[in-house]
Amino acid sequence: MASCLTSIRSSRVVRLPRLTPFLNRSAIHHSLESLLFKRSQSSVKMADRTYESALRHLDSIQSNRHVTSLFTAPPPSSSSSKPTAQDLNAQAIPEMLQWLSRAGLTPASLAAAGLRCVHVAGTKGKGSVCAYVTSILLSPPAASAAGRVGTYTSPHLVTVRERIQLDGRPISRPLFARYFFEVWDALTASARAEAAASGQRIPEEELRGPASKPFYFRFLTILAFHAFLREGVRSAVVECGIGGEYDSTNVLPADAVTAAVVTRLGIDHVGMLGATLPEIAWHKAGVCKAGRKCFTLRAEGEDGDETMRVLRQRAAEKNALLVEVDSAELEGWDRERVTAGSLDGDFQKSNQALALLAASEHLRVLAEEAAAANPASPHLRANEEPPLLQVLGTRFASGLRSARLRGRCETLRDGDVTWFVDGAHTAESLAETAGWFAQKYEGLPSNPKLVLLFNQQERDVAKLLRGLHEGIEKRLGRVTFSCAVFTRNELLPAAVGEPERDLSVQRTAADVMEKGAHGVKTIVTDNVGDAVEKIKAIQRDEGVEVVVLATGSLHLVGALLRTLEPDGEL
Repeated sequence: MASCLTSIRSSRVVRLPRLTPFLNRSAIHHSLESLLFKRSQSSVKMADRTYESALRHLDSIQSNRHVTSLFTAPPPSSSSSKPTAQDLNAQAIPEMLQWLSRAGLTPASLAAAGLRCVHVAGTKGKGSVCAYVTSILLSPPAASAAGRVGTYTSPHLVTVRERIQLDGRPISRPLFARYFFEVWDALTASARAEAAASGQRIPEEELRGPASKPFYFRFLTILAFHAFLREGVRSAVVECGIGGEYDSTNVLPADAVTAAVVTRLGIDHVGMLGATLPEIAWHKAGVCKAGRKCFTLRAEGEDGDETMRVLRQRAAEKNALLVEVDSAELEGWDRERVTAGSLDGDFQKSNQALALLAASEHLRVLAEEAAAANPASPHLRANEEPPLLQVLGTRFASGLRSARLRGRCETLRDGDVTWFVDGAHTAESLAETAGWFAQKYEGLPSNPKLVLLFNQQERDVAKLLRGLHEGIEKRLGRVTFSCAVFTRNELLPAAVGEPERDLSVQRTAADVMEKGAHGVKTIVTDNVGDAVEKIKAIQRDEGVEVVVLATGSLHLVGALLRTLEPDGEL
């Protein structure tokens, strides 16, 4: 076993063989975890095809975090033979196409089944744009033409079913389990057939287990496409995971895409996408499709001209039409008249604009296809150009107003504690959170005790925290928080026997806060449950109204929602 593990580790990130890429896609995962899987769940019986069993199987496959970690450069002194980001990126789409084929799907089959998608890339606002487009397509002016609507987004906050929505609601537990095992079994059967064809003798438990499956995001992407086809989805809203050009969702062919969107750009996932906005723009514009429109915001600022040059060049290379929305057009749109009650935050105006344009284009393409299929019908006609934002905003006002997105600029009330919750986790998005929170604070009728609940486990916590605090202080003109709680993202305390959790990030954040905001009390915890209890204790002990800003991480927000809503369906 030792020699086997050594061999597998050494080949962990080598280019995968054509017939059996599942054999070395994961090293320790393939050997050690398959042993655990064999004991508990690899031999899936019909009686065990439950939702809970599907979740256990899903948890057994390789995580997204492991894959993204491959893009982190080794230390300068390291002699690691780690492949470059370029090498890994170049493998992404060919590998995804192979996995798609093993599940019984092809890009052509997605288009042939009638699936038509709005494909959304970007750094900030992707989730909001997806929520708006989904809601617009479900609204009365669009519903009959759009047909059944599916939405695929990431990450999830509370339950993985949030990622795959049918008509605006997370897929049900029974449907998730049914389609999960249909995909799982198809991949197992393909692995078995490939092993037999190549003369390899692979234990059945390994064929049935996680070693013959793609990593987490790829599997869920395939599952979403499979569910959409099985459920008769006509219109789908598909969000990229990371980037665009090499993202797993970019196996969608031009015939299955009606419109693309590139939302606001920011610096994130540097190892995979680059360290400048133009570099990142190159990846995001990968969703442009031949003969289709791609809607984006005209970039401004220091890198604006170069960023737009890259976006225009990429669109031209892909024979797509880039439609740019500039600040003047946004300023001229009186969205407040029609969107009261929509997703919170002034910055949503640009996301609403992109969603209106993309949804309108989606409906135009559907009408164009319907007219081509029924040339004798005088009622089927496609407008060549979308109307102005003001017209679209009025037409689809109900869709804009009914859009919802958990964990983004969300307000929750629990007795005398009010929670302002936003999953912002980059410098740019936290700047927007600062503006949103300051606006909310100015509208409060009283002078409550303010508490910050914060974590960011992977990025520069000190830089992000300073930016957030300075942004709020600039807007309000004074230090705002009397207490700041810094926690890890785990839901509950460590179990008996579990190693002590590393709190170095949280202590660094507390130190930064104490130095930057004189007089603030800081608390460090190793789980969100304890953090919430400490905040509630402030309200109980002091008998005052407490307002909390919870931000810095979507993982933190997900754990917070599960803590505040323990009876919510997982």
